[in-house]
Amino acid sequence: VQLQASGGGLVQAGGSLRLSCAASGRTFSSHDMGWFRQAPGKGREFVVVIRLSDGVTYYADSVRGRFTISRDNAKNTVYLQMNSLKPEDTAVYYCAARQSTAGITTNLQRYPYWGQGTLVTVSS
Repeated sequence: VQLQASGGGLVQAGGSLRLSCAASGRTFSSHDMGWFRQAPGKGREFVVVIRLSDGVTYYADSVRGRFTISRDNAKNTVYLQMNSLKPEDTAVYYCAARQSTAGITTNLQRYPYWGQGTLVTVSS
């Protein structure tokens, strides 16, 4: 699976951005797709995950209610709509994928496939 993330940019606090992650491969729907982020000087952290077969999602507390993940299996693409952005959302955002199992995981080490990252900068 190869992943290509896009859509980052500079936005003012309170604004919105939509990130996209396009995946290659014919077994897209059998995977979970997650978004993680890494702020300057910090470790990579979980943001949200979606199970592509049935759309089940799980959000980090810090973004729940502001971010929405969605999928278009026909286009092999996952979207992350980010609203009410805050300066603390500033980070490089990475999409990642793993073969689906019975449960959803937020552990980044369980995701073997990663995109290149896209920078989101939120100004105050």
